[in-house]
Amino acid sequence: KGGWVVDQQSMESMGSSYLMAHGLGVPVKNARTIVDVPEPGDYRVWVRTRNWAAPWNPEADPPGKFLLFFNNELLTSTIFGTKGTEWHWQDGGVVSLNKGSVELALHDMTGFNGRCDAIVLTKEDFTPPNDLTTLSQFRKEKLGFDGPVHQGKYDLVVVGGGMAGMTTAVTAARLGNKVALIQNRPVLGGNNSSEVRVGLSGLIYKDPYPFLGSVVDELGPTGHWTNYEARRDPEAERSKRILEILEEHPEKLIHNAGPKSNYEDERKIAYIRDEENVDLFLNTHVFDVRMDGDRITAVIAKDINTGEESIFEGTLFADCTGDATVGFLAGADYRVGRESRSETGEKSAPDEADNMVMGTSVQWYSDELAEPSLFPETPWAIQFTEETSQKLTRGDWQWEAGLHSDQILEIEYIRDHALRAIYGNWSFLKNRSEEKERFANLQLSWVAYIGGKRESRRLMGDVILMEQDVLNQVPYDDASFTTTWPIDLHYPDPVEGLEHEEPFLSIAKTESIEPYAV
Repeated sequence: KGGWVVDQQSMESMGSSYLMAHGLGVPVKNARTIVDVPEPGDYRVWVRTRNWAAPWNPEADPPGKFLLFFNNELLTSTIFGTKGTEWHWQDGGVVSLNKGSVELALHDMTGFNGRCDAIVLTKEDFTPPNDLTTLSQFRKEKLGFDGPVHQGKYDLVVVGGGMAGMTTAVTAARLGNKVALIQNRPVLGGNNSSEVRVGLSGLIYKDPYPFLGSVVDELGPTGHWTNYEARRDPEAERSKRILEILEEHPEKLIHNAGPKSNYEDERKIAYIRDEENVDLFLNTHVFDVRMDGDRITAVIAKDINTGEESIFEGTLFADCTGDATVGFLAGADYRVGRESRSETGEKSAPDEADNMVMGTSVQWYSDELAEPSLFPETPWAIQFTEETSQKLTRGDWQWEAGLHSDQILEIEYIRDHALRAIYGNWSFLKNRSEEKERFANLQLSWVAYIGGKRESRRLMGDVILMEQDVLNQVPYDDASFTTTWPIDLHYPDPVEGLEHEEPFLSIAKTESIEPYAV
C-alpha cells in the first residue's frame, strides 16, 4: 500500500473500505498492485473516487488529487479525485496495454487525503455500477468470490476489538469458552489504539467486583491514570512497577494524542494471541447476520483489505462495536440522540427529545524541529483569521465534530470536516498569522484519520440506566463493573466569526460521582 492507509469507517454508506493518502500535506509513497491483462488492446479506465472537499467548496482546487501509473508510465493524463461530491466512477480515458502482468500505482500529488476505492479496466462500453447493492455483486463477480469462508463455530463471538471487546473475549476464554474476537482495524484497543490515541481513563479494582480490573490492568497501557493510582499507594508492588516504568518513559504521562508507543498496539495483539481459547481476526468488518427466528446464529464479515467474506457461527454473540452494529443488523430496538426530561426524569436531559449525540474527536499534534518547516496553503479547508484561529500546537479531545450528524452514515463527512478545521487552522498559523514566527519550526506530525467516536446507536434493554441512578447510587443486582468517571456531557462550541461553518470544537459539562456499579 506504500504510504496509503485503509479506511473502513464508512463501509455502511459507500460500500467498501478504500485507500487514502493521509500525508499531512506531504505526498505519500505510491500504492502498487499487479494485474494480469488477458489480451492486448485498448482499455477504458474507471476509478471509483471523489473530491472529498466538494461538499463545502466545490470550486476550490481539490485537495485529494492523484494519478494512475501503468508500469511507471503515465498512460492517462487524468487527474483523479477532482470531481464529484459523492463516490462515483471517474472516467480515466483509454489506455493501450500489452498482454501480461502490469503494475498499477496510485501516485499521490498532495498528501491531503486523496482516496481510491477501486479501479476497473475494461474493453466493454459500460460504466461500472454505483448503487451499493449492484456494486457489491459486481465486486464479488469480478474478484471471483463464491461465498463466505466458514471460519468455525464458537461458544462466543465478540465483535469489536476495543477495550470492551478484548476484556470480554479474555474473560470468557478463561472460563473455558472458545471465543472469536473480530476487529475491523489492523490494531486492537479502539479509541485507546494508536490510530485514535485516547488514554484509558478511570480507576480500577473497585468494589463490589474489584478483580474485574485485573484484565484491564493486564492489557491496558501504563499512563496518566495508572500513575494517579500508584501515587496514592506508592509502596504497593503494582505501584512500584508503574512508577518505575514512568520514570524511564515520562512520555507515557501524555494522556490523549500522545506518541504512538503510549498505546502499546503490539502488546495488546500479542496478549490476545497468547490467550489459548481466543482466535483473533483483525481487518475484519462485520456487515450482516444470520438468524434463526429471533436468535443470531452467525455473523458475516468482510476483509477490509481484500473484500473476501467470512462467516462465524456462534452460540452467543457480544456486540462491542460501539455502533451497536450486530444488534442493529439483528433488528434489536435502539435509539439515537437524547430523550426528553419528561420521559426520563433526568435533570440534564433537554426539554424536547432530539438527535444530538456526543461527537467524534480527531486529535492531532505537532513537533518542534531544529529549522523552519513549510506547510501548504489550503483554500479548500476552513478559512481562518487572526480572530478565529486556534493558536495551539496540539489538539486534544475538544477537537470534536458531528454532534448533530449521523455518526454512522455520515462518519466520512464528520471526519473530513474535522480535517478541514485542522489543516485550515495549521495553514493559517504557518503562513499568514501575525504569530507565524512562533510556529515556524513546528511541523504537523500526527493527525488521526480514524475518528474517536463517542456515541451513535444505543441498544435498548429491559432496564435503562438513568442519570439519577448514578447520582443516587441506585443498586442493581446484576451490576457488572464499577465506573468512577463523572457524568460527562459534550456540547458544540462554535467559534465566533465562523458561524457559517459547522462546529469542530466541543465543551464538556461534568458532574462528579461516587464509584457506581453499573
